Amino acid sequence: MAFESLTDKLQNVFKNLRSKGKLTEEDVKTALKEVKLALLEADVNFKVVKQFVNSVKERAVGEEVLNGLNPGQMVIKIVNEEMISLMGSETTELKMQPGKAITVIMMCGLNGAGKTTTSAKIAGKLKLKGKKCLLVAADVYRPAAIKQLQINGEKQEVEVFAMGDGQKPLDIAKAAISHAEKNGHNVVIIDTAGRQQIDEDLMAELSEMKEKLDIHQTLLVVDACTGQMAVDVAKGFDERIGVDGVILSKMDGDARGGAALSIRAVTGKPIIFVGMGEKLSDLEQFYPDRMASRILGMGDVLSLIEKASENMEVDEEKAKDQMARLKKGKFDFEDYLESMRQMRNMGGLSSILSMMPGLGGSKMGDLESMIDEKQLARTEAIVLSMTKKERQNPDLLNPSRKHRIARGAGVDIAEVNRLVKQFEQSRKMMKQMGGMMGKKGKRGMGGLGGLMGGMGGRGGFPF
Repeated sequence: MAFESLTDKLQNVFKNLRSKGKLTEEDVKTALKEVKLALLEADVNFKVVKQFVNSVKERAVGEEVLNGLNPGQMVIKIVNEEMISLMGSETTELKMQPGKAITVIMMCGLNGAGKTTTSAKIAGKLKLKGKKCLLVAADVYRPAAIKQLQINGEKQEVEVFAMGDGQKPLDIAKAAISHAEKNGHNVVIIDTAGRQQIDEDLMAELSEMKEKLDIHQTLLVVDACTGQMAVDVAKGFDERIGVDGVILSKMDGDARGGAALSIRAVTGKPIIFVGMGEKLSDLEQFYPDRMASRILGMGDVLSLIEKASENMEVDEEKAKDQMARLKKGKFDFEDYLESMRQMRNMGGLSSILSMMPGLGGSKMGDLESMIDEKQLARTEAIVLSMTKKERQNPDLLNPSRKHRIARGAGVDIAEVNRLVKQFEQSRKMMKQMGGMMGKKGKRGMGGLGGLMGGMGGRGGFPF
């Protein structure tokens, strides 16, 4: 999980600060030494760490902070604000050409950074905003690169322009732009070739494309797991060809997070997106303030809500109906399947929990160890072994039906009985909680509200 170690260390520092009724200058200095070590261990650039700690220290040892009503909280507030400033303060979005003009985006990066997959992810994201995208297969060197882009393009329902591997990338890009003009595309995303390292041939090829084509955005994809190497790669590409923005791929696999905290400060280039998984939907807009909240263990509720709204195809009336039935304890196994679908669309239970306040760092690891994915899969198999009538009316589940369901799911009858019992308990609990739940169902959040509201323990019933 991204930033897990850093989050743990910072939370320990803040815990010590909060425990003191009054802070001295020495208390602040001691705390900042620990912050400095935590950042260095997270592979943040040492110059960036030095500048960050000095900025926090300068603000935190002032009279107003040390003699304030809650000095510990004030220091944490300053750390949060400086961290946001470090990562760019404002959110940077892709710049689109006005009107019907075509926006040409050139993707670049080293081999293995996830450039081809990220190109398809961006196309899918822009498609949701009403853009007609054209993916261009200009990587003619890496085996299967063209096929990979075509497969991903098909999944995203975005056209892919390819001329095989016997053409020059520049000629492919020119032909693709011409094709886009004739066919009403307004975004062209060129997937260029990568290399194992920054070399002259790669840079010369990219430079020629920027010189001969009207490129509006040059985006660099770097692997977050490579830490300071990612920062060096970003700096190298920017110095040689010029980069408009950076995309950090594989953020979900980077436990330290040094690249995210260093790139903007070292290169001056903004992080635009972060890749948070292998699925084509796992690309998030980078918000410096929300990322700082995640790092400091404050959660990211706004991103959670947005993710729910984007991924859950639930209309207003359906959401209200779901919420009303949950409050009355009248939900059924069909609602269970809908909740499971919604949860998967949002990246799974771990992804949801990682955005909840207070669940960062090792606490997240503890929760993940309690989530038995195999048990959840068995539970879903049991529900799918029911007939539609049985799912809609669980009162029909007599012993003979339960035996049939157990055989269909390949589980012991005891598991079916346990699930039905948990289901009944959940219905009673939700009915009791009904008066405490909100009056209005929010768009796209009805099923999720129930999912998060009464989720049981290990392998429990997810309502």
